[in-house]
Amino acid sequence: MPSMSEGRSERSFSRRPRRRSGRQGNSSRPQQRVEEPIVAEHFESTLPEGPLPSFAELGLSDALIRSLAANEITEPFPIQAATLPDSLSGRDILGRGQTGSGKTLAFGLAMLTRLAGGRSMPHKPRGLILVPTRELAMQVETALMPHARSLGLWCRTVVGGTSFPRQIDHLRRGVDLLIATPGRLSDHVRQQTCDLSQVEITALDEADQMADMGFMPQVRAILDLTPQDGQRLLFSATLDGDVDKLVRQYLHDPVTHSVAPPTASVTTMEHHLLFVSQEDKQTVVTEVAAREGRTIMFVRTKHHVDRLAKKLRSVGVHAGALHGGKAQSARTRVLGEFREGTTPVLIATDVAARGIHVDDVSLVVHVDPPADPKDYLHRAGRTARAGQSGTVVTLVTHDQRRAVQGMAARAGIRPESTKVRPGDEDLIRITGARTPSGEPVIEREKPARRGGGGGGRRFGAPSAGGRGEYRGGSGRRSEGGEFRGGPRRSERSEGGRGFGRTERTGRPRRAPQH
Repeated sequence: MPSMSEGRSERSFSRRPRRRSGRQGNSSRPQQRVEEPIVAEHFESTLPEGPLPSFAELGLSDALIRSLAANEITEPFPIQAATLPDSLSGRDILGRGQTGSGKTLAFGLAMLTRLAGGRSMPHKPRGLILVPTRELAMQVETALMPHARSLGLWCRTVVGGTSFPRQIDHLRRGVDLLIATPGRLSDHVRQQTCDLSQVEITALDEADQMADMGFMPQVRAILDLTPQDGQRLLFSATLDGDVDKLVRQYLHDPVTHSVAPPTASVTTMEHHLLFVSQEDKQTVVTEVAAREGRTIMFVRTKHHVDRLAKKLRSVGVHAGALHGGKAQSARTRVLGEFREGTTPVLIATDVAARGIHVDDVSLVVHVDPPADPKDYLHRAGRTARAGQSGTVVTLVTHDQRRAVQGMAARAGIRPESTKVRPGDEDLIRITGARTPSGEPVIEREKPARRGGGGGGRRFGAPSAGGRGEYRGGSGRRSEGGEFRGGPRRSERSEGGRGFGRTERTGRPRRAPQH
């Protein structure tokens, strides 16, 4: 097999010496540990030229290889070929690759292989994957579950917006690989329904987004509860800022595997800036949404999502709305309809910009341009995945030109700029825009609530947080989908404020949802 350590230090990459401590958790780690340089900065792996090694050559078991083949996965992606030898040998890993590059299986297959043959005790998972959003957690579970079953392992999700008692039941039965968002896992830790002292290997996926969303205090608190000598795999589009601090504190002698720079480099992705007048913008959006093919449109706020989706449905465009204010069941349904193709247009805030993989998204439209180049790249990454082609369009009004052009330069892209109006040939050529049918989309009737009319939630009904708590019907629903203002409040902490509570109310702090 070709060497996978080309360009690295000559030190042996056999299983690294494990850190030993008489205590669980990282609180006893020597202070000077934080100040050490990141060893990965000094050696970074590169793939050898020529064909990639097979899954068998990378060290995966026959059972996993058969499971991969049954799911039509026969050859590894570059990041999988780069990281698996080191992760299987016990190394801490920094993985950097463009979205859609196969990162989930890169860390997932290594974790399943390391966990195979063992058995988890009730409430004590042996593997942990932290992700920033509910949708990404469920996607990771979907990707790994069939392969886990082939090894006799169980993987489950612990996320907000779903039944807390059901999650407790899963943990009680024993979970080998737990996939969690920081907020909901913090709830389980606080209520002593999840014990992290037996975690052998931890993966952090989309670490930069967890930092952007304010989850770092919770992530640190969670890592402090895992054994010091546990293996850690961190995957991120960028490795700077808070992610860099996390690496310095919690990863030991890591090696970086980077198969793409942190700027746009997908050759199958076209980038366009479409200059439109404010008066024409809504009509242009409508014509683009009426195109054939699967389309994702990004806007800035949840209110704009709902408003735009309603406008599009009123003129015959099947459009779904996705944002943090939707209940989890509604978010799951909208994504399911988008994947199935019954709803070809998805209107979303940045809650959908990271980690959501839907096949054959041929167009991404920035209705509201992102201010941050990282947000641009992650939004754009919903198309042109796994070698497919796709187009990314940003609608730019006159007052936005300078800011958007600067953002594009920082993102490392050179978009084609075109001035368009409704019905223009260039608009049709770039996006496939067309005039909508004009027949309103009839939304399916929502099932009637049990217990008869009345406005609010019937007293004694389960809370929106899914935790078995009861409240009256006078509360209001927050952006995250839970009710507030009734006799009792849920103790969910979906935001990134650690395990602490606010001084004034004594309730968990929450960060804004997107």
